[in-house]
Amino acid sequence: MMKTIGVIGGMSWESSAEYYRLLNTYTKARLGGHHNARSLMATVDFADIEALQRAGDWDALGVQMAQAATQLERGGAGIVLLATNTMHRVCASIEAAIAIPFLHIADPTGAALRAAGVTRVGLLGTRYTMEQDFYVGRLRDVHGIEAIVPDDAARADVHRIIYDELCHGNVKTESRQIYQRTIEALAQAGAHAVILGCTEITLLIRAEDSALPVFDTTALHAQAAVDWALSDA
Repeated sequence: MMKTIGVIGGMSWESSAEYYRLLNTYTKARLGGHHNARSLMATVDFADIEALQRAGDWDALGVQMAQAATQLERGGAGIVLLATNTMHRVCASIEAAIAIPFLHIADPTGAALRAAGVTRVGLLGTRYTMEQDFYVGRLRDVHGIEAIVPDDAARADVHRIIYDELCHGNVKTESRQIYQRTIEALAQAGAHAVILGCTEITLLIRAEDSALPVFDTTALHAQAAVDWALSDA
């Protein structure tokens, strides 16, 4: 039987909706007919999360994520996905709270990069993801991949567009152009591909928009979850 995927969502709900679409799309592609994914989603209020992020209260954020993961486990989920790159900053709190597996978003991305022979990659995401070590460090230490990030001004633009526009479902041509220029600068700095390291960026940048090969963490994460759910089906 297909296993149940648990998703911690709401950060933002726009990207969580994309997760739901992808989980079902990939399952139907594998099984055909009227099949869709067996899933649960525990949705937090992003207003609360964003305020704690700005305050730097990662301990409180870890408690909230752990509570959501526990809720999913009690509901029958067999694995937990956190539908946001940034909040993987507190993945240890989630893993400590549950007995079922936690699928870290950087791992399917790292595996895909290694399979493609990419060892130096540009990383776009929130300021937290680009500037802290929880994501860059996992790519380096677990997957042997060097991640480089934009300069200060470009990081500020990338972060602002995520929070002020994409998290509200606003997709602007001028913002796409800012991202495209940022990707071109990463290519000039030696990146061989680019990670869309925020689950909202997939709303703005597709493969055809990028000067570098695109590795979309949302799609890779969802695909890995479906592979797990169908592994014994």
